[in-house]
Amino acid sequence: MRDILDRLLDWQRHGVACALATVVRTSGSAPRPIGTSMAVSADGEVLGSLSGGCVEGAVYELAREAIAEGVTLGDAYGIADGDAFAAGLTCGGEIEVQVRPLGAAEYAVLRELAALRDAGRPVALTVPLGDGAGTGPGRDWSLATPDRLPDGPVGEVARRALSDGTARTGAADGSDPACTGESAAHLVVPFVPPLRLLVYGATDFAGALSRIGRFLGYRVTVCDARPVFTTTERFPDADEVVVQWPHRHLESIRGELDARTAVCVLTHDPKFDVPLLVRALRSPVGYVGAMGSRRTHADRLERLREAGLSRLELAALHSPIGLDLAGSSPEETALSIAAEIVAARRGGSGAPLGALSAPIHGAAFGAPAVVTAVPAGS
Repeated sequence: MRDILDRLLDWQRHGVACALATVVRTSGSAPRPIGTSMAVSADGEVLGSLSGGCVEGAVYELAREAIAEGVTLGDAYGIADGDAFAAGLTCGGEIEVQVRPLGAAEYAVLRELAALRDAGRPVALTVPLGDGAGTGPGRDWSLATPDRLPDGPVGEVARRALSDGTARTGAADGSDPACTGESAAHLVVPFVPPLRLLVYGATDFAGALSRIGRFLGYRVTVCDARPVFTTTERFPDADEVVVQWPHRHLESIRGELDARTAVCVLTHDPKFDVPLLVRALRSPVGYVGAMGSRRTHADRLERLREAGLSRLELAALHSPIGLDLAGSSPEETALSIAAEIVAARRGGSGAPLGALSAPIHGAAFGAPAVVTAVPAGS
């Protein structure tokens, strides 16, 4: 829903009637996560995608029906059966979709949501789903913020969604969110500020990492104490270029750090990286990585121990930084680092998908990744 919000509001300003189709539950290897939305206008225009093409045609027709009848509808889509053209997910999973015509009440909530998002405030849209099949009439939409959470179990679901930026469902009575009947499941879709990537060391690797960080939707900061190297011209993809000693910069923004922040230390110089890593590893950031050879890593660990870091604190350090892709160029190295950051955030193993027994998309969206042995020569 995040990627189509502005276009939805543009439709509203121009009086375009539409319905919003949203994935409210998934199982198995579903192609898109809960909270993914597609909008269909009365004149047939489409915004967004629910499944990469598998069921869009069927959802499109359901949305046109919802607009015509002015009611909330729902359906589930799974593996296609004997009809090769039936709506189904060839990936083997199932998604449940709710389709709701948008009216004045919904648009009022969406306008407030957009205003809070534009002000940089974390906010979540809470959508009651009606009965367990997602076909009930629904009730009023509402917004949740860190200082204004709903009462009861749904408030806890909203708190978690705002914390990690992941959409969730939950039942108002605290029971299994997949339950049916009158338990009134809710969908909570967070709109939070961008993930943050702090890159220390004004090198070619930093330039490549800032490019891929921006591509992944991070707000990228490049920081180095050397003004001749730390310029916006050298790092056009960074949102912010700072000339400052790295550890002093991190200390200055300590109150802004959280689990959605990644710190990458590319300085190769103990006078920069040791005081920086001491502070980073004692902060609430979600990822800390440092570049260097294995010899550099061993020397760095010794210096960090001498600085007082515990074994538990050192265990959080990703060093040498990145996954083993056998690459060497700045771009290949940046890809390796970015892959490790994503794996750390999502709980991925970093193993080849062909060696996993867990659902492909389940692993991507945070399900445990189970590695199975692959016989030699198979």
